[in-house]
Amino acid sequence: MQLKLDKRFWVVITCIIVVFTIFIVGRNLLHAIEIRKDIAILEQERAIYRARIEQDSTLLEELKYDDNLEQFARERYRMQRRGEKVYIVE
Repeated sequence: MQLKLDKRFWVVITCIIVVFTIFIVGRNLLHAIEIRKDIAILEQERAIYRARIEQDSTLLEELKYDDNLEQFARERYRMQRRGEKVYIVE
């Protein structure tokens, strides 16, 4: 009788440990998958921002010269000189 009870006890304890372990590992696995998705999204954003920084750096180098600065201001902000008429063609 004692042997049967002892055997059942260990079977129940083993089952509880297995279920608990599967629950913890499964939860961590789902968390790892979510983190990998987040990393992929952040890597894409990083590439976009690096390209944007490169474009802005190039533009900044070009704007160091007055001629390019004037052209940029006229095109981007539609600035004009006094007495000058500007026609916008798109």
